[in-house]
Amino acid sequence: MTQGPLTTEAGAPVADNQNSETAGAGGPVLVQDQALLEKLAHFNRERIPERIVHARGAGAYGTFTLTRDVSRWTRAKFLSEVGKRTETFLRFSTVAGNLGSADAVRDPRGFALKFYTEEGNYDLVGNNTPVFFIKDAIKFPDFIHTQKRDPYTGSQEADNVWDFWGLSPESTHQVTWLFGDRGIPATLRHMNGYGSHTYQWNNEAGEVFWVKYHFKTDQGIKNLTTDEANRLAGTDPDSHQRDLRESIERGEFPSWTVQIQVMPAADAAGYRFNPFDLTKVWPHEDYPPVEIGRLELNRNPENIFAEVEQSIFSPAHFVPGIGPSPDKMLQGRLFAYGDAHRYRVGINADHLPVNRPHATEARTNSRDGLLYDGRHKGAKNYEPNSFGGPFQTDRPLWQPLPVAGATGSTEAPGHAEDNDFVQAGNLYRLMSEDEKVRLVDNLAQFISQVSRDDIAERAVGNFRKADGDFGKRLDSAVQALRG
Repeated sequence: MTQGPLTTEAGAPVADNQNSETAGAGGPVLVQDQALLEKLAHFNRERIPERIVHARGAGAYGTFTLTRDVSRWTRAKFLSEVGKRTETFLRFSTVAGNLGSADAVRDPRGFALKFYTEEGNYDLVGNNTPVFFIKDAIKFPDFIHTQKRDPYTGSQEADNVWDFWGLSPESTHQVTWLFGDRGIPATLRHMNGYGSHTYQWNNEAGEVFWVKYHFKTDQGIKNLTTDEANRLAGTDPDSHQRDLRESIERGEFPSWTVQIQVMPAADAAGYRFNPFDLTKVWPHEDYPPVEIGRLELNRNPENIFAEVEQSIFSPAHFVPGIGPSPDKMLQGRLFAYGDAHRYRVGINADHLPVNRPHATEARTNSRDGLLYDGRHKGAKNYEPNSFGGPFQTDRPLWQPLPVAGATGSTEAPGHAEDNDFVQAGNLYRLMSEDEKVRLVDNLAQFISQVSRDDIAERAVGNFRKADGDFGKRLDSAVQALRG
């Protein structure tokens, strides 16, 4: 069935889409050929700037179903009734690679989940690891610069990576995760997701709880070895995106069991380490995970660019009953993500279908700018006004936190186990012998590429502080490879 004649963007029919208009047959092209100029100009602008991080991504729509009453902890309406279903959009990604990089690489995976709730969009922007490399957002640009291309060589350099990690011992825990067996998931369906940060939940009575999110894959954990990943990345760079799309097309909808860990607010100050430190996990024996729901992905995007590349997520997109914590990485991300999208997609990126709230209208006084669709018509654009405009609720989304002390650039008050190496060592000791062998080999292969002995020694030293056996094995492996 034909759709009718091809037109310009203004709707005028295109007479000839095969030949440019020229000054005589075979003569120079005329600037009056509007169809040609419009076509080329649009083509030149078909790519928006790729994300600085998480550029390589895949996504799908789905539903979150609440399976447990959590009203004792939060007043969020989408979490108010067992059996309640909320539409979602989940974007997976790698962190360091550019848009054209391969899927099967050793890199954390972004796990960015948008809930289209009746109170607005709630974005939970996490990873497939429960921890991260750094604990303060002021270090994030430096960290990412070490993962990206060197300004002189144009390639990722082992010197830069290990120089930074060696000088940043807080990274030891995450690096141990990354170079272990879970560092390269076999597919996006066969990995866990985590909110990673600590968030605030507050209930109708105003009580505050600190919460961590866990998304446990129902497909089971499956990973690739370094050799398997290298072969797959070279033969099928789109392997993870393809697997996700095709599994949904087959009706094999991937799902995750959703759990939370809950810490009463009063526990935080006296806990054995800073509970808002992104480089640490909360041990399950202290705060056991509680199952609260199920996430299922069941619909593919119709257009990757419109729905995956132009999707925006921000940790600052909260709903009543959920809010931030004093996690210094999270605090930085509350600003950085929205600012990145305003630059990358445009000031009105929230007007795009994938980013719009579903069950409520966004009522703001923001007007004009790129992508503005005139949705407000002639409505007043200030508040307060006496013309029936939107008004404030006088009820914050989350509970205020008491603060005290002098301002300054300092770490949080010390806790008994505020140590960069304890949890990395614990993770190593949980591994089987085969897992330890693979971990040490993966690390040694990369560390051995550095050009200076002091960078290698400092890197190994951090793992030695985590566990003596870990450091001894790694030192021997690196020395053997470096000759």
